[in-house]
Amino acid sequence: MNKQDYMNTSVQEPPLDYSFRSIHVIQDLTSEEPRTGLRPIRHSKSGKSLTQSLWLNNNVLNDLRDFSHVVSLLLEHPENLAWIDLSFNDLTSIDPVLTTFFNLSVLYLHGNSIQRLGEVNKLAVLPRLRSLTLHGNPIEEQKGYR
Repeated sequence: MNKQDYMNTSVQEPPLDYSFRSIHVIQDLTSEEPRTGLRPIRHSKSGKSLTQSLWLNNNVLNDLRDFSHVVSLLLEHPENLAWIDLSFNDLTSIDPVLTTFFNLSVLYLHGNSIQRLGEVNKLAVLPRLRSLTLHGNPIEEQKGYR
C-alpha cells in the first residue's frame, strides 16, 4: 500500500455502518446499503470504502462465516480494519476470523450470547487491541470475568 492510500484510509473517516439492518448473515452486507451519516463515506477508484471502521451492531448475526471475504469486498484496505462493532447480535463465540485483523484496536462484543470465558483468549494474538467490550454476555456471570 502506498503512502497516499494509507493516508486515505483512516479511522477518522466515518464508519461503514450496517447497524440496525436486521442482518442475519454476513453475505447480506454485499446487497445492503450502509447507513448514511453527516459525513459521506469516501471510496477508492474501485468503489470500495476507505474507512477502517465497520459497524454491524444491533443485527441478528449468529456467526461470521465468510467475514474476511465480505470485508475484502467492502473495504479497499481490509488489512487496516481497526474498529469492529458487533455488539447486540446473537454471537455465541468469538470467531477466529477476528484474529486475522492484526490492526484491530477496538472490538465491541457486548450484548451477545458468549458463554465461555475461554473464548476471550483467542484475542490475545491481536497486538493493537486496546478496547474490548463483553458486558451483557453470559460470561460476565463467571468467576474471574473481570
